[in-house]
Amino acid sequence: MKYSIPTRLLISALFIFISFHALAQSSKEVLRRQIKEIIATGNAEVGVSILGIEDNDTLSVNGYKHYPMISVFKFQIALTVLNKVDKGELSLNQKIFIKKDELLEETWSPFRKKYPEGNVYIALKESLQWMVSHSDNNICDILIRLVGGVHAIDTFIASPNFVIKNNEEEMHRNWDAQYVNTITPNFSTQQLKQFYEGRILTRSSTEFLYKTMVETVVGPNRIKGKLPTNAEVAHRPGSSFTNDEGLTAAVNDVGIIQLPNGKHFAIAVFVYNTTEKYKTAEDIIASITKATWDYYTAK
Repeated sequence: MKYSIPTRLLISALFIFISFHALAQSSKEVLRRQIKEIIATGNAEVGVSILGIEDNDTLSVNGYKHYPMISVFKFQIALTVLNKVDKGELSLNQKIFIKKDELLEETWSPFRKKYPEGNVYIALKESLQWMVSHSDNNICDILIRLVGGVHAIDTFIASPNFVIKNNEEEMHRNWDAQYVNTITPNFSTQQLKQFYEGRILTRSSTEFLYKTMVETVVGPNRIKGKLPTNAEVAHRPGSSFTNDEGLTAAVNDVGIIQLPNGKHFAIAVFVYNTTEKYKTAEDIIASITKATWDYYTAK
């Protein structure tokens, strides 16, 4: 059977498209296998979600399961605070008085180390930087109270894939409390995508929070651990404590990574109920992220 030139061109184009799609699906399955192999090396349950922001391609392992957020929820707290800034209810330049009795000792608080006596005023902008970039737990709880408590955050996020009941002080009070605040990996990456695209906050608030996440100094061995040192990563880690039996409830990291071609992908990795050392749990996150980086840079 003979075809006209336009028909032959159409058939050729269709063949190329089908071949390209099949190759893309094949490489994604290779990545999925790599991720499962990485997960199998550790004694932990791991939830993973990957989302290409510009291309909207997805991959997940346990992506619809709920995992403890721990300090990952500081991202949602920042969203809630900045939403109030966008609505004119708060201002980044307004001063917040930090009382000494709000600076609890038995928690992670770089702010308390710098201002052990408290009783100082700082701008709301600076408080967000302490919470997001330095993961300060005391400032976190002060901001939760500022916006109206955890219920206000839950109301703003408004998703069954996100549960918040406890603040940092309550999570440190007893072991079980840290399991209450949960999120699904897939919701986490979808929310990061919406945030990056400016669909949650105004442009100025989006740019401020993104920059503050890029400046994060905690969790350097997780998402960023095996990437090129110049890779731009906006992320929010979360870490639980380890009990007397050697069980760590969660070692997490979620974030947005810029690729060499200017595109981005969102990634969320939750290492749950692990008896591995922190270094091993962090290496799982770093290895999954590096495999994902290699997948996108090879496309």
